[in-house]
Amino acid sequence: MKEISGRKIAGVFVALALGVAPIVTAAPAAAGDPGAAIAAGIGGFALGALAGSSARPAPPPPPYYGAPAYYPAPVYEAPPPYRCWRERRPVFDEYGVVIGYRPTRVCE
Repeated sequence: MKEISGRKIAGVFVALALGVAPIVTAAPAAAGDPGAAIAAGIGGFALGALAGSSARPAPPPPPYYGAPAYYPAPVYEAPPPYRCWRERRPVFDEYGVVIGYRPTRVCE
């Protein structure tokens, strides 16, 4: 089913009000009757509001600016901690002969 827009409904109300207005005002008015003036003021305000709301175009859609121009800061990670331990390593003399072992710190 098609949707009925607000403009069409307002147009129907304006047309109905303009069509009924001559019939309603056919009664004789008394000079000292303030009710007619109040009714005319309220009716005029209502008709003006309906006509004004139907004549105003719909607002344009909000602008789309795309994705944000900023990016998150790079994340720096600390290097993994060194793994260190002590090993016994051989000690050589000037001829390449093992003369003993010495504890040495070894790290990765």
